[in-house]
Amino acid sequence: MKTQIEQLRDEHRAAERLARSGLTPSRAGLFTGPPGVGKTLAARWLASELRLPLLVLDLSSVMSSYLGRTGGNIRKVLDYAKSSPSVLLLDELDTVAKRRDDAAEVGELKRLVTVLLQEIDDWPATSLLLAATNHGDLLDPAVWRRFDVVVNFPLPGPVELEEALRHYCGDEPLEGIGFLVRVLTGSSFADAERLVMSGRRRAALTGERLFEVLLQLGHDRLRHLDQAERLHIALDLVHDGELSQRRASELTGVSRDTIRRHQRERQPD
Repeated sequence: MKTQIEQLRDEHRAAERLARSGLTPSRAGLFTGPPGVGKTLAARWLASELRLPLLVLDLSSVMSSYLGRTGGNIRKVLDYAKSSPSVLLLDELDTVAKRRDDAAEVGELKRLVTVLLQEIDDWPATSLLLAATNHGDLLDPAVWRRFDVVVNFPLPGPVELEEALRHYCGDEPLEGIGFLVRVLTGSSFADAERLVMSGRRRAALTGERLFEVLLQLGHDRLRHLDQAERLHIALDLVHDGELSQRRASELTGVSRDTIRRHQRERQPD
């Protein structure tokens, strides 16, 4: 993912070098993945690196109640973006570019796909067109083929979540961060940021240390898990040396006796 995004930047920075070889930079990139995983942030980073203005069009917001107007609205925005070098992000692409074989969609909406395809085909190499979708499976197959680069943004793993938490918390001491990482397993970067911001607000109101508040918020998030899942988290935290049995018990709601017994069972004979 990082390599693909950096290549988009490098191609546009070296457009003249590519031209000497009869090539042009990639004109269009498609970002796919669940909400909150960095698609919009990546577009902002590219615009900053290329020193170009970032234009963002939320396609869900231009869907007129009179569908016939939407095609014209999209053309006007894209014509404006093409008038000078820029990075244009089409957000919520699946709102417009749905499969044209979907019987549930009206004919006018299907014609919008054709309008969008024509605009992508005419996109100048001096600008970068990006599109983002949370639902790649809804896109018309012809839309996929129009993009030079497709970048999939997966949910962050443990390493990425820990890096994000450390970034959002700044200089705050983060003992026991492994607990929060496990609590956030399967979550997005946006989820991690919301957790930290909620903790910051509570800490500002109560005067508590931020990380103590975050640990309590993590404890609250575990309530929906069953006993077996909470026990698994507790055992991992104790085994990895992240937390003592007592602290793991407090945060997961699993008794120390249960943790101790299952820990002995884990140990090899």
